[in-house]
Amino acid sequence: MPITPATATHSSSNGTADAILLELVDEDGVTIGTAEKLTAHQPPGQLHRAFSVFLFDERGRLLLQQRALGKYHSPGVWSNTCCGHPYPGEAPFAAAARRTFEELGVSPTLLAEAGTVRYNHPDPASGLVEQEYNHLFVGLVQSPLRPDPEEVGDTAYVTSAALEARHAADPFSAWFMTVLDAARPAIRELTGHSAGW
Repeated sequence: MPITPATATHSSSNGTADAILLELVDEDGVTIGTAEKLTAHQPPGQLHRAFSVFLFDERGRLLLQQRALGKYHSPGVWSNTCCGHPYPGEAPFAAAARRTFEELGVSPTLLAEAGTVRYNHPDPASGLVEQEYNHLFVGLVQSPLRPDPEEVGDTAYVTSAALEARHAADPFSAWFMTVLDAARPAIRELTGHSAGW
């Protein structure tokens, strides 16, 4: 991982990973502190900054990611292209681009802000809580994927109709429909109304 001002404090000199800190925010998205990642997700959850990315191919199909089975939170479920948390002091846009490359081995051809959404989603399977102020991004992907198997179990490009069928049949993340619905206006602007989003 490239060392930037935001990531420098998250790597130690002996190569071991420090505790991952998240940015705690108030209801308006203003930073009010930090908390360790797992602690922030323990019930009832602490409101923290997050991001969700929706990338599409030239045909207007959404790139879905199945979370790797080894992940401690929501393993094996399908979700949007990429999601995560900025490091304290890291811009959400930079975090979204960074994690998309780290998880999927691809840099978006285009990445644009698509608003924010605030939600509180308990995850019955893990007992953890997603209490998030989420920054949304939409964009295009035109390069072959190189997923990190520790992060990603599988990927799929889906049309709106195919997503509906898959969502009815397969497990999805607790937050997926909330972030998708919030991003729809920007998705329609990006893909055009004929894509059906």
